Amino acid sequence: MKRAVIIGATSGIGREVAKILLKEGWHVGIAGRREEFLRQMRDLQPQSIEYEVIDVTREDAPVRLQDLINKLGGMDLYLHCSGYGRINPGLDPVIETEVIRTNVTGFVLMANYAFRFFKEQKGGHLAAITSVAGRRGMGLNAAYSSSKRFQMTYLSSLAQLSHNGKYNIRITDIQPGFVKTDFLHHSYPMMMKTPYVAGKIARGLSKGKRFIIIDWRYRLLAYAWHMIPRWIWERINLQRFVRQ
Repeated sequence: MKRAVIIGATSGIGREVAKILLKEGWHVGIAGRREEFLRQMRDLQPQSIEYEVIDVTREDAPVRLQDLINKLGGMDLYLHCSGYGRINPGLDPVIETEVIRTNVTGFVLMANYAFRFFKEQKGGHLAAITSVAGRRGMGLNAAYSSSKRFQMTYLSSLAQLSHNGKYNIRITDIQPGFVKTDFLHHSYPMMMKTPYVAGKIARGLSKGKRFIIIDWRYRLLAYAWHMIPRWIWERINLQRFVRQ
């Protein structure tokens, strides 16, 4: 039986991907900060679900990850869905610091541990949800877009390590656009529904894709952003595209 660990599975994309993997016959370990939601999901299919309360910003997060792996009896796929972001044009330092703690420090703690686990196991699949927002700096959410760029670069570094070391670890960088979840507190253009995005992710993971950009509209948008000269990009007022 294939075994997957999903960090950030209490709601949104992580929860929906977990449901799909369960239907496909996976044994799934779910983790997040809210135990009541984890327990509710486990009770839906207790023979196929294990759970562990994990806060990625805590130093004991890797230990708890290993506890979850032990409950599952191993791990073939690690999917990192945990993340935090807020629109913060005023650069509130409390918000900026929390974003970095979750999306950089917490991400590194978990991805690092999963990679080393797979290295020892001589194979595995490490995937993480980054964002198309990481492709360019965004003044509306400076820490968030920067943290997503960091995640993209870190995953690329792990892919290089795996290739050069012949560790047989597949790396997948998942870059969705704006998804309608509890995570977003504003309305954005081209919002996508969570089940649709989760389905795209599950299919991409099953094919072992290196990159999953969801969907075709955002692939075009990412290309267009790349073509905009820096001096023009830095003069674009992104606030015009966000509705309260």
